Amino acid sequence: MAKREDARIEVWRRFLVAHAALVDVLERELQEEHGLPLAWYDVLVQLNTTRGRRRMSELAESVLISRSGLTRLIDRMEAAGLVAREQSRNDRRGSEAVLTADGLAALREAAPTHLRGVEEHFSRHLTVAEAKAIGAGLGKVIDASSRAGQANC
Repeated sequence: MAKREDARIEVWRRFLVAHAALVDVLERELQEEHGLPLAWYDVLVQLNTTRGRRRMSELAESVLISRSGLTRLIDRMEAAGLVAREQSRNDRRGSEAVLTADGLAALREAAPTHLRGVEEHFSRHLTVAEAKAIGAGLGKVIDASSRAGQANC
């Protein structure tokens, strides 16, 4: 294997290790300080960025979990009063997850903890140039993955 390929495989391994470590610590901080799982926080963020509602299928794609996994997650969040499920306004066959007032309050309360964790455990360890390089590289991977996914549809 050429030296360049070795470097790319090593970056892949480091990405996976860093991702796992960061997800664990961010999850623990949200749980300890707010009783909020990271996946719940992610759903609340996604709903908040789309005016408080989103089709279940679109939400599943944006939070990177399966439709069935999202259904169970939304069931638990609905029982906790953070989201509601409503019939889609545009397509009566579909349903939407809707951010409740309690969900928005939970998001607002947890956001400073999460953002502090991202800064403390990730951002502060990178220079602006390093962050831009990582962003550019990951952007290429995301774009290529999106094109591959579209080609398989």
